[in-house]
Amino acid sequence: MLPLVLASTSPFRQSLLAKLGLPFIVAAPDVDEMPLPGESARRLVMRLATAKAQALAQRYPAHLIIGSDQVCVLNGQITGKPHTEENAVAQLMQARGNIISFYTGLALYNSHSGELQTQCEPFDVHFRHLTEQEIRHYVQKEKPLQCAGSFKSEGLGIALFERLDGRDPNTLVGLPLIALCEMLRNEGRNPLE
Repeated sequence: MLPLVLASTSPFRQSLLAKLGLPFIVAAPDVDEMPLPGESARRLVMRLATAKAQALAQRYPAHLIIGSDQVCVLNGQITGKPHTEENAVAQLMQARGNIISFYTGLALYNSHSGELQTQCEPFDVHFRHLTEQEIRHYVQKEKPLQCAGSFKSEGLGIALFERLDGRDPNTLVGLPLIALCEMLRNEGRNPLE
C-alpha cells in the first residue's frame, strides 16, 4: 500500500481528508498559482491540481499524492480570497441574489507508477437576496477572509444561501471526497476496507 500525501497546507482540506480515516502526511507544494492568459477556470484548477500533486513526486517517490485547487466564478470573473473585511463585504454584495460557481480540480498521482487521475468538480451556490446589514454582520461574525467567495459553508455561511447544487458538499470546502474515493479505489485503497 502506497502512503498518502496531501499536497496542501489548507486546514480545511486536511480536515476533509481526515474524514476518510486513512493515514496521510501533509506537504506544501511549491507551485505558482497565477492563471495563464485566457485560461478558463476549469483549465486553471486542473492544471494547478496536477502541478501540486506532481511537484512532490521527487520528494515522495512511492506515494499516492493528492493535489487540489479551487476557484470561484462570479459574473464570469474568477474571484479570489478577500483577505480583508471590506473585500469580503464587496464580494458578498456582488453575490447576493446571484450564483457563484465553484470549480475544484482534483488530481491523484501515483509517483511510483506515474499514473495520474484527474477530475474537475463543479458546484453552484445560489445566494439569497441579502441586505447589506446581513452581509456585514456575517463577515464580522465569521471572518471568512481566507475563503474563496467570502463564506464558510460549513459554518454560518449556510444562512447566506437559497440553494446548493453539486454532487458532493465537500467540494465546496475544497476537496471532493466522492471523486477522491473513486480515484483511491482505482489504486486499491478503499476507505471502507
